Amino acid sequence: MHIAQIETARLRFRPFTLDYVDVLHHLWIDPDMRRYLWDDKIISRETAEEVVRASLASFAAHRFGMWALRFPTDDTIIGFCGLRFFDEPPQVEILYGIAPAYWGQGLATEAAHAVLRYGFAELQLARIWGGTDGLNVASLRVLEKLGMTYEKTVPMPLGAGPYYSLTREAFQRQGGVR
Repeated sequence: MHIAQIETARLRFRPFTLDYVDVLHHLWIDPDMRRYLWDDKIISRETAEEVVRASLASFAAHRFGMWALRFPTDDTIIGFCGLRFFDEPPQVEILYGIAPAYWGQGLATEAAHAVLRYGFAELQLARIWGGTDGLNVASLRVLEKLGMTYEKTVPMPLGAGPYYSLTREAFQRQGGVR
């Protein structure tokens, strides 16, 4: 099975592996990260491992999952981005997160755009969704910069969260698929 290793001008994407569990767990329990990612819960290492295993299974079955993000000159994982199934009937959702030390540099938008391009160009997905906790203004801005359109608001543990979506055709019109 071939798993895509995506690269952008500033980032290298590597599919999650079990070797990343401890680093990802540490990232995901950071107070600023978990505020929106895990509804402010401190997850266990076992939960982090379950997420990594689910990503590995998704790559094996669907050719998508989660990628760890790094700079080209450094092996430090600074975030993650990827696609997963959610809802019933299953739909594809983009997820992303950047370590707080790197916020405000456009890295989440750069990573998410690359994953959208992969989803639309390589996988030929028809639509990709993106949601966020309503209070996460920075993440809402990322979705909007990606050209995603507001679709609905769904209940979440910490309040209502908006969901946006983007079709392959709209992404192509924006020049996203080359």
